[in-house]
Amino acid sequence: MSTINYSEKIPNNVNLGEDRTLQRALEGWQPNFVNWWDDVGPDGSTNYDVYLRTAVSVDPQGWAQFGHVKMRDYRWGIFLNPGDANREIHFGDHKGEKAWQDVPGEHRANLRRIIVTQGDTEPASVEQQRHLGLTAPSMYDLRNLYQINVEEGRHLWAMVYLLHKHFGRDGREEGEALLQRQSGDANNPRILGAFNEKTPDWLAFFMFTYFTDRDGKFQLSALAESAFDPLARTTKFMLTEEAHHMFVGESGVSRVLQRTAQVMNELKTDDPQKVRAAGAIDLGTIQRYLNFHYSVTIDLFGADQSSNAATFYSSGLKGRYEEGKRTDDHVLKGQTYKVLEVVNGQLVEKDVPMLNALNEVLRDDFIKDSVAGVGRWNKVLEKAGIPTRLTVPHKAFNRQIGALAGIKMSPEGRVVNEQEWAAKKGEWLPTPDDFAFVASLMGRVVDPGKFAGWIAPPVMGINRQPVDFEYVRFG
Repeated sequence: MSTINYSEKIPNNVNLGEDRTLQRALEGWQPNFVNWWDDVGPDGSTNYDVYLRTAVSVDPQGWAQFGHVKMRDYRWGIFLNPGDANREIHFGDHKGEKAWQDVPGEHRANLRRIIVTQGDTEPASVEQQRHLGLTAPSMYDLRNLYQINVEEGRHLWAMVYLLHKHFGRDGREEGEALLQRQSGDANNPRILGAFNEKTPDWLAFFMFTYFTDRDGKFQLSALAESAFDPLARTTKFMLTEEAHHMFVGESGVSRVLQRTAQVMNELKTDDPQKVRAAGAIDLGTIQRYLNFHYSVTIDLFGADQSSNAATFYSSGLKGRYEEGKRTDDHVLKGQTYKVLEVVNGQLVEKDVPMLNALNEVLRDDFIKDSVAGVGRWNKVLEKAGIPTRLTVPHKAFNRQIGALAGIKMSPEGRVVNEQEWAAKKGEWLPTPDDFAFVASLMGRVVDPGKFAGWIAPPVMGINRQPVDFEYVRFG
């Protein structure tokens, strides 16, 4: 007798109710997921009714149903974008062949690794953001945090579905391991470095959702090109939710800047200490947070030259961002791409085979997208008449992975020695004093329509609700 009503408990468009093997696997996994959520999900939120968006189908009416719900009762669904029976592989060595509905044996290990790595980032960010609800700057922001948390949970479900459905016992074991690793754990950390960093405060959260969720956008877009059709269709649907996470980050930083600019204008000063004394976050601190989150995120794309990236592309497992819009041959043999290296203390460009440089191609696409958003933040400062501008640091700044790892580089792109790095690091990256100051602002404000003094209210509420709507009902 099934213990779960599949159409109710797990909204899906994968005929879950008809697949007994899969049902049994998910029935075993689901209680462990709920235990994980209770243990390391949003702290203290068990009895809250939160105004959340739930996907119940992939059509425009069904993917965004709003209502108050307790998070541990959230209906984490499994959705694939509508399929095309005639879909062809459109890049790599299998270009022109039919897309795969099942995992080809020779690509099993690599596909599993790709799915596990993506899947591991989803619960990691929930763990990183666990305590943020205790210092929310408003009820509106608290609700947005919780919406991101449940959607990261749904993205975990999406990857676990693929593992259970297509990878047998190996997939089930990997699904369990996704709940056993923990962000920042000394013995069993998350797979990727950025997902073991702390998210100590809301400025870090906004930077994380702007930059690190943007990495998610580019990785998911590359996987949405995959020859393995279930993966392509799953990640395509995940992208609809990822857009909201980046909106929270971009609009969050914009609102911080708006409030800072307001205080600077009221006090007629750009003195960081005076801005801080007035309870706003000075622009220097915001720039240092930006430098840190940006540099940590661009490491997520991996080494600038990678034989794995070449294999994944040629095999058809993972394409490029917007592969279909590119005008080359989509096979890339014999083509080159420029990457950076350091020679005699100077940065130089060199041409390498493009297949080996696909991590760098994706990183450069990400950089272009990130810079555009930072330009929008600068518009906030410009509109307020503040002459300072935020900048994105050089791509070799503060790198820990690839040929640029360990190079001491200024944000402007100048190679510096150890002494200068040590002397200037506090101007370029957040200091303990910065973290302590930002932490000192993090008091909880959750009365409807009220906002902490370091952030401006949003222009509009969620789903056409007013800004002072009761987005969270505290039990």
